Amino acid sequence: MVDDKGRIPRLWAVVPAAGQGSRFGAELPKQYSPLAGKTVIEHSLDALLRCPELAGIVVALHADDKDFAQLSCAKHPKVTQVAGGRERADSVALAMASLTDAEAHDWVLVHDAARPCLSEQDLQTLLFKGRSHAVGAILAARVVDTVKRASDEQEAVTTVDRNNLWRALTPQLFRYGALREALEYCRERALPVTDEASAMEHLGGQALLVEGSHRNIKITYPDDLTIAEVFLAGALNA
Repeated sequence: MVDDKGRIPRLWAVVPAAGQGSRFGAELPKQYSPLAGKTVIEHSLDALLRCPELAGIVVALHADDKDFAQLSCAKHPKVTQVAGGRERADSVALAMASLTDAEAHDWVLVHDAARPCLSEQDLQTLLFKGRSHAVGAILAARVVDTVKRASDEQEAVTTVDRNNLWRALTPQLFRYGALREALEYCRERALPVTDEASAMEHLGGQALLVEGSHRNIKITYPDDLTIAEVFLAGALNA
């Protein structure tokens, strides 16, 4: 898709992987857990690398990470790595800063290292719809469970209307320049950034919600690995 100056924006990807997965309760960070013959992060990167137009991927790692370099995907010509930061937003910002060939009008995908079940169809739909939107887009899933608001005593106070509630997934797709500006704006003002869309929201940008599969789960607890293995087996046998 050509921009208003006749240029073809390139597509980059950033994978924040500097977290230690404290809720996962294992010796290794959850992205290195074995899953269907690979590690979780290998599946997550494979899903991105299947996109032929991708110019490159930057993986933001913990400063003490010694595991990523042992993986075959670390040697892929499109994959580079950088030391991440304390928070997710810091890691994303550092990874984007390392993309010295990227231009402001380029697009960048940010994908969780612990989301190994991203489908090719969801990724292509996100790219098609997101690059036609003024701000960008994120994969998301409608909230289907009844949602309760709790008191400090963890008692159900009220039921929340779920009709307009969505769960934010990844990848999330934004212009390179706009996302860097949003992250810097939030950093300077110590604003909370839970995902890239929230950073854009602080500058008034409203991302398009692209409905994605509920199978695109994030590995948070050990039981999630069992679920992800079933989903991956289904995709391989489809």
